[in-house]
Amino acid sequence: MGLPVRLFLLTTAAISIAQTPHSETLPRAPGAALVEISPRGGTYSEPSVAFDLIHPERLLVVYQVGGFAAYSTDAGKSFQLSNNSRPTGYRMTGDVSTAFDNLGHAFLCYLAFDHLGTSEYWAHAAGRNGIYVRRSLDGGKSWDKDSIAVKAYPTGHEPDLNFEDQPRIFADTGPRSRYRGNLYVGWIEWQMNQSLILFSRSIDDGRSWSPALRISTHAGLPRDDNGSVGGFVQAVAPDGAIYAAWHDGNQITFTESHDGGQTFSPSRPIIETAPPYFSDVTGVYRVDGFPQIAIDPQDRRLYVTWSDYRNGDIDVFLASSSDRGRHWSPPIRVNDDPLHDGTDQFFQWLAVDEATGDVYVQFYDRRADSGNIKIGFTLARSTDGGRSFKNYAWSENSFEAKGAFLGDYTWLAAYNHRVYGVWTEALPNVMAQVAPGAEPSEAPRISTLIRFGSADFSTTR
Repeated sequence: MGLPVRLFLLTTAAISIAQTPHSETLPRAPGAALVEISPRGGTYSEPSVAFDLIHPERLLVVYQVGGFAAYSTDAGKSFQLSNNSRPTGYRMTGDVSTAFDNLGHAFLCYLAFDHLGTSEYWAHAAGRNGIYVRRSLDGGKSWDKDSIAVKAYPTGHEPDLNFEDQPRIFADTGPRSRYRGNLYVGWIEWQMNQSLILFSRSIDDGRSWSPALRISTHAGLPRDDNGSVGGFVQAVAPDGAIYAAWHDGNQITFTESHDGGQTFSPSRPIIETAPPYFSDVTGVYRVDGFPQIAIDPQDRRLYVTWSDYRNGDIDVFLASSSDRGRHWSPPIRVNDDPLHDGTDQFFQWLAVDEATGDVYVQFYDRRADSGNIKIGFTLARSTDGGRSFKNYAWSENSFEAKGAFLGDYTWLAAYNHRVYGVWTEALPNVMAQVAPGAEPSEAPRISTLIRFGSADFSTTR
């Protein structure tokens, strides 16, 4: 998890941000536009973005801390904050994600808890916690009053108390799928002696959820560090098949379901990586290389991305499978800066445009700074089935993180040549102060904001 979870207020520090153009190093993404989603003065991170297939101009961005949501009805040109998206009943919420289903209903999935357990050993001394889902019938403008528990410990005194973490929600929207309309959530369960990947499904528009199903055949270590399991993601094929992946030690693990998430194949390693937790990335609170998985619905080619430091500095990689995950191609390097140049690229996210089959990967990028400190944001595109990528500058400027928590993930979506990404940026000269009621030991932190980027490749071939 690694989440500095406190509410913060803006101090009187001046908003004067020294930045370096990122777009001087790379060509700008066509039609690139940027929007600040979050208000300034907080410590926001871990955003997720989704679009409505029925009305693709409707977008939803969610982010932490607190389960904020912002909706757009004009394809991301502008956003409005939802009035009542923030969950109640627990002191803290985080690890948010979002999805639209085939009916155009939006869903917010989140982790809720009162306090964390022992640092990184989350099951030890854990308190009340749970994974919840909340529904919106109008694209995120308003939300159902009640959140529905996927798995929860509402008292904190349950005899089987564990800590549930890092949930991600996905929807089956395939018009030919027998399971169209199903919702799926996967996550980590931290136990005292191990970590597991669990899975649940809803077949009634999120009103109820199936009992948690263990889908990780091999258990990871119980500490939120190298050796644990983490980073669950999934892709849904047009016929409803589910392909899921996560990190387990120094490898990416894969499983599949062909009955709407009722059962899964034994999970198995598919890709060897370097350790996924990176302990020394200058200026950034925490960085990991967890995978993403996506599918081209036209030819059913699967793609997996991740990042690791096999080349010394951190790079972003992609592998593909043309036989439904049985065999995987050798990894290619997505970032196209010179090999071994000593600059890091990290926190990638993957999306496949289901209308065109184009593959997109976004990531933080330090190539413009030989000192490997300032951070830009890059979008990479492949039009040849992931065999090669062209890199574009998505952000206008680079920033220094100065120890800020950028979260554990970014998020990306693409449809019909349009690409939508969300990520966290630091405001290094703006300090966020501990809010009243937070623990006194919490030091003020660097303020962060949520950035939304859009690009339009409709005239680019």
